[in-house]
Amino acid sequence: MQMLPLADRYGRVATDLRVSLTDRCNLRCSYCMPPEGLDWLPSDEQLTDDEVVRLVTLAAERLGVTEVRFTGGEPLVRRGLVDIVRRVREAGPDLELSITTNAMGLTRTAGALAEAGLDRVNVSLDTVRPDSFHQITRRDRLQDVIDGLAAAEAAGLGPVKVNAVLLRGINDDQAPEMLRWCLERSYQLRFIEQMPLDAQHGWSREEMVTAEEIFASLEQEFTLTPAKEPRGSAPAELFTVDGGPGTVGVIASVTRPFCGDCDRVRLTADGQIRNCLFARTESDLRSALRGGASDAELAERWVVAMHGKAAGHGIDDETFLQPDRPMSAIGG
Repeated sequence: MQMLPLADRYGRVATDLRVSLTDRCNLRCSYCMPPEGLDWLPSDEQLTDDEVVRLVTLAAERLGVTEVRFTGGEPLVRRGLVDIVRRVREAGPDLELSITTNAMGLTRTAGALAEAGLDRVNVSLDTVRPDSFHQITRRDRLQDVIDGLAAAEAAGLGPVKVNAVLLRGINDDQAPEMLRWCLERSYQLRFIEQMPLDAQHGWSREEMVTAEEIFASLEQEFTLTPAKEPRGSAPAELFTVDGGPGTVGVIASVTRPFCGDCDRVRLTADGQIRNCLFARTESDLRSALRGGASDAELAERWVVAMHGKAAGHGIDDETFLQPDRPMSAIGG
């Protein structure tokens, strides 16, 4: 079988596939969606479990994908998640399989996911203070997240990574506290600059807590040393904390873009290929899939979709327009 790399015009090759399994979420984070939620995808527009497995398997066998991360929305609300992971693992024994989750359901599912073949989890957690958690997520569920993190660690889904977004006036003073908390539990913390992907289109550069501000806050209490291992295509700049072994990462998507080394491609819950997180166009695989297209034809469509990837996300360009879809509908 001929391998067709997912290459673009700038020499980048996508090997990391992010698969959104649902646009639904059981939190209402203020930087993502309004309190009342959003209009969710109709069930008939969402890829079935069989369709997800077919497309992911195709990506691994024909297109050179080596890493798959299941995202949402919140992937743990997808009823077929464990079975999808098991079937993808059977089809791709060497794939690196992970999920990005809010961890609220991990106490029930961590063991089953590990048994199915999941390698690790990335958990979105912006604060360890109950009042701040409620303010950000509009839910009183911090303990469920903490318990879910512990369940993932106990199930062997490590290294457990924690992704945190700092919001001005809410938790922007909590970076050192978050790092201490994660170091004590051997979780790997990554701070992420807030990106223009909220459903309300309320993002502004002036309100965003920048990487420089994050570094300044951390360095008041810790000594950060650039990690020796090469960054490669990883989105996070990695630093050793106080000589190690603990580390912290900063993903500065806005102020220090890493588009030139991007190796990611995204498949939305309704079967659209997005060659960039900030793309304003998508390529429809679902219609071809349901229209009887062969794996070879689907692979060719995917290759064409990646060829048109832009050189960068363009946030600094005055003509930049935020994607119509919010992060919850794109998948992280």
